[in-house]
Amino acid sequence: MSNISKSPQRNTFQLDGHIQRAEENGKVPDSKYIAMWENIRIQHEELEANDEWKKNNMEYNLRSTKWICDKVKVFDNYAQNLYAAMCNMQFQQQEVWLVLKDQRWSCSWRHAGGIIADMQEKGDYIDWYCSGIGNSEDGYGLGGAVPDKESDSRNYVPEGHVTDEIREDLLKLGWVPVDWED
Repeated sequence: MSNISKSPQRNTFQLDGHIQRAEENGKVPDSKYIAMWENIRIQHEELEANDEWKKNNMEYNLRSTKWICDKVKVFDNYAQNLYAAMCNMQFQQQEVWLVLKDQRWSCSWRHAGGIIADMQEKGDYIDWYCSGIGNSEDGYGLGGAVPDKESDSRNYVPEGHVTDEIREDLLKLGWVPVDWED
């Protein structure tokens, strides 16, 4: 069984905010809200231990592959590019039966951010969520840097953009991006 990367802060952003707001207002945090997040943590642990969850699951492949987790840990731009690639995109594992069945994997932007946090083994989804939305006229990334053609992993890219490096690395894991049909 492969080890799967995990952030100790995963699913804490909303809970920590609730506790902080309660304390700032001189109130006791809502025990039901706290219990809900504890149940979510337990459910995620149970799901990730299930062998069925691991099948045809790009998240599992990403989080259990050391070389790609290492890249995500070392290079924030690469991490952001992988996050952006998972947003507004579907992926298909390159196994004959799965291709014939047209079986695909996708996730929400928040979940994509959580996957990156897990791969880095720190933080939560919010550290990556909407990181490709630009604040510049060209719309590229938070810094407004347009990806160069040689190595577009050096810059942040918009959600739904799959760089050549990310495409190649996902193919090594057996996955290819598939655009959503309009």
